[in-house]
Amino acid sequence: MKNHGKESGSKAGRKPDWLKKPLPTGPNPRRLQSFLADRALHTVCREARCPNRAECFDRGTATFLLLGDRCTRKCAFCAVKHGLPDPPDPEEPRRIAQAVRSLNLSYVVLTSVTRDDLPDGGADHYCRTIQGLLASMPEIRVEALIPDFQGRSESLRRVALSGLAVLNHNLETVPRLYPGIRPQADYRRSLDILERARGCSDSLITKSGLMLGLGEEPEEVWQAMGDLREAGCEVLTLGQYLQPCKGKVEVQRYLPPEEFSRFREAGLSLGFAEVLAGPFVRSSLRAEESFREAVRQRLPPRGAR
Repeated sequence: MKNHGKESGSKAGRKPDWLKKPLPTGPNPRRLQSFLADRALHTVCREARCPNRAECFDRGTATFLLLGDRCTRKCAFCAVKHGLPDPPDPEEPRRIAQAVRSLNLSYVVLTSVTRDDLPDGGADHYCRTIQGLLASMPEIRVEALIPDFQGRSESLRRVALSGLAVLNHNLETVPRLYPGIRPQADYRRSLDILERARGCSDSLITKSGLMLGLGEEPEEVWQAMGDLREAGCEVLTLGQYLQPCKGKVEVQRYLPPEEFSRFREAGLSLGFAEVLAGPFVRSSLRAEESFREAVRQRLPPRGAR
């Protein structure tokens, strides 16, 4: 098998120029971070050390992290803390709704740590948060990046029917790398989640994402993209994996922007309504724009009956 790194298991070397970006210098990032901290709200932007967090905070957007800041799983790529979480906070849905109203958001992205300790995997908490948002702001659109709920059909069905605009569940990587990267997850189970979600609601947009640079081969990425399309996935994000902190899996290769462009073209040719691909692309980057493009692609041409 081809090796795109320096050596098998070695670092990819210094970050190339295309992975260097200036940080916003305005007051918005600090102001939004303080705003959320004052309301005891977590964001995946901060907990997962997203490279876009300052940029998104500067625009006044964030992805809310439900169910605490400790995950019951320990994926090799993720910076979110691992351990025994606290019980779900029953006031969190109300605080999120208040924050969204204060920020005057029209599109909200929710995600969570994985809660294998809860009987429903946290599905009820998702539903109460989504329905609380829609009850107070009916015009808002909500996207949820969900865990796999250990494959529980009822948990998935409840969240899919809660009023979501977009249900996102990330594959993260190719099946060959799952044992080392996502040992507590299952590739086929994740595909099944996306397929079953599409069957719950005709209006629901489904979405997934892959991190690249973990040692996967291009052919494996193409196969994963094909598997996602077979599962009915409509929106795809492809981004460069960046080691978030010491102790996490190392980057095996930095993909140049032109390679991401080729993957985007391949994804569109497979029939995805939208493909966001680039070194800094993450699941919630330009989420509202991706949703609107997916809706537009579903609409029949003008004059069609």
